[in-house]
Amino acid sequence: MTAVRRINLALQGGGSHGAFTWGVIDRLLEDPSIEIEGVVGTSAGAMNAAVLTCGLAAGGREGARKLLETFWKKISDGARFSPLQQSWMDRLMGNRGLEYSPIYHTFDTISRMMSPYQMNPFNYNPLKQTLAEVLDTDMLHHERAVKLFICASNVLTGRIRVFRERDVTVDAVLASACLPFLFQAVEVDGEHYWDGGYMGNPPIYPLIYNCDSRDVLIIQINPIQIPELPTTAQGILDRINTLSFNSSLMREMRAIGFVTSLIDRGFDDGGRLKRMLIHSVDAEDVMNRMGVSSKLNADWSYLRWLFELGRERAEQFLSQHSDKIGRESSTDINTKFL
Repeated sequence: MTAVRRINLALQGGGSHGAFTWGVIDRLLEDPSIEIEGVVGTSAGAMNAAVLTCGLAAGGREGARKLLETFWKKISDGARFSPLQQSWMDRLMGNRGLEYSPIYHTFDTISRMMSPYQMNPFNYNPLKQTLAEVLDTDMLHHERAVKLFICASNVLTGRIRVFRERDVTVDAVLASACLPFLFQAVEVDGEHYWDGGYMGNPPIYPLIYNCDSRDVLIIQINPIQIPELPTTAQGILDRINTLSFNSSLMREMRAIGFVTSLIDRGFDDGGRLKRMLIHSVDAEDVMNRMGVSSKLNADWSYLRWLFELGRERAEQFLSQHSDKIGRESSTDINTKFL
């Protein structure tokens, strides 16, 4: 019999690039030796995390796989009515984004002059209906098999809020994915929230403090390194976006690296310091050549391409590093994050 290996998942946010994460999770769920203890997510990662947890509670591994596919198909179906579509030039160039879409650039320009409170006074968010159709929040509130953590940024206090499965609602998930240039701040329990990526993308500490497993698998969709210096206005803005949404994760990885070095030198503060085993799955070699506008592309063929890419990279991780789960890190923190 194959020994069961327990891991925790940390899911980054990044719009439609979250379909890559869907693919990684789908492959992990196929492996009966992998057991998920906890999952933390931000933005698109929060949606994947909530749908995963709900699916596992309702129908086990196969239920989770089916529910995730249903969710992403609904995202794509809803996006067919959006004016933000690839232009014929985008498709011809194969850039997968909206770089040549005049409607996208018009919207981008207007959003810098007008807030969502002016452009979208009725606060319409198409994601709300989709999440309401897919998520059974009552089931989440009683879920005990998988620990769920969803991150949002408090607009007024500047503090991170981590929602647990017992208080996750559709609005809490929307709060985690609320980009302030697109949507009005989401109110939850009298507080207003923006995208969790500003404060933690994703935060690792909920898994450290609340889960027994020391293994954390980070599914990363925002590239840390890029191949060339950005010199265009759009390229510079894209790089600012990825830097800001990676900054909190980088800081937390430095802290984990520092604690690991203390433990390696024989200091564990009387057993209170916990050695974390860090793993990662990414497609940085692909994502670092894709503009931020590609995160708004929800065409089904594109989402399926990201899904298959995620499955491919998860397969590589399992074949190369699954034996390290529970024993050692497969990701060198110093090389990747420091």
